[in-house]
Amino acid sequence: MAKVRIYQLAKELGMETQELLELLDQMGVAYKSHASTLEEKDAEAVRELVKEQRGLQEKLAEEERRKSLPRRPPVVVIMGHVDHGKTTLLDYLRKSRIAEKEGGGITQHVGAFEVKTPQGTVVFIDTPGHEAFTTIRQRGAKVADIAVIVIAADDGIMPQTEEAIAHAKAAGAKLIFAINKIDLPQADPEKVKRQLMERGFVPEEYGGDAIVIPISAKTGQGVQDLLEMILLLAELEDYRADPNAEPRGVILESKLDKQAGIIANMLVQEGTFRVGDYVVAGEAYGRIRAMMDADGNQRKEAGPGSAVQVLGFQELPHAGDVVEWVPDLEAAKEIAEERKEERKAREEEEKARRPRTMAELLR
Repeated sequence: MAKVRIYQLAKELGMETQELLELLDQMGVAYKSHASTLEEKDAEAVRELVKEQRGLQEKLAEEERRKSLPRRPPVVVIMGHVDHGKTTLLDYLRKSRIAEKEGGGITQHVGAFEVKTPQGTVVFIDTPGHEAFTTIRQRGAKVADIAVIVIAADDGIMPQTEEAIAHAKAAGAKLIFAINKIDLPQADPEKVKRQLMERGFVPEEYGGDAIVIPISAKTGQGVQDLLEMILLLAELEDYRADPNAEPRGVILESKLDKQAGIIANMLVQEGTFRVGDYVVAGEAYGRIRAMMDADGNQRKEAGPGSAVQVLGFQELPHAGDVVEWVPDLEAAKEIAEERKEERKAREEEEKARRPRTMAELLR
């Protein structure tokens, strides 16, 4: 069996020989001197241990680096059964933010909007229904940190509620349950809490860790409590992002406008996008010609947590496509073309694997 000299292994691992000898002592590996040889199995065990230690050191260093980064607002999606009040809650939150602004002002639908509170800012994804959120998740993009599951107090948990919970959990989002319509005479919040407990979600008031907030999206009762709880959870989770990292975002939705051309709503997750940047999203590419925020303001740049409307894509990107910064137009075209070719190759492969129909065989 092959043997390895200690000083050669130290050189291979980029370590001082003395450092490696100390590690061998800790591992209980016998040796005589730094010129001694090790069995290959012992050398491999050292390599694995060093790799593991370095991985852990890198992880700790990255965690420390992240702690020094600025905080970013939590991104929230509102989900639940149809008619349980998702849209009413979004409308109430949207109106509250418009009322805070001077004279109302013009608002723009950019796929998400900010609600500012004395405790901090919350970003709410405003895409149509949770179907868009599901599409985004299926495409592998993580957009929401927190999912607010709205359950009507007069109706309780329904199949679509269960589906929303499953989607939110699969997307790695933290859950907050909002028991809505508590203003109705037939409201029974306790029934909803019992149903949650049957599914393993024990409310905090009963000694569990499920966050349950009673609200009325119609009157606004409890909505401030909901915002405060979102921000408290965000503080515990410590969401941070690097505004100086290479820019990265996700498409929330896109459309073709007769006047403006292709409009894409993008949520910025890392770094800072600027007007003039070249970008790729899935198979679409372009140069950012203009950006607009939810208040209708033209933006020269957009950092982490910003939702903006982007003009400049050559074709429609899809919801859930990751937006990446690229150095120039040539790189943007090349990446987009490569992705198209890869997709075509996958489709051809799937077609070849698919059983042929009788009509195809008789052609």
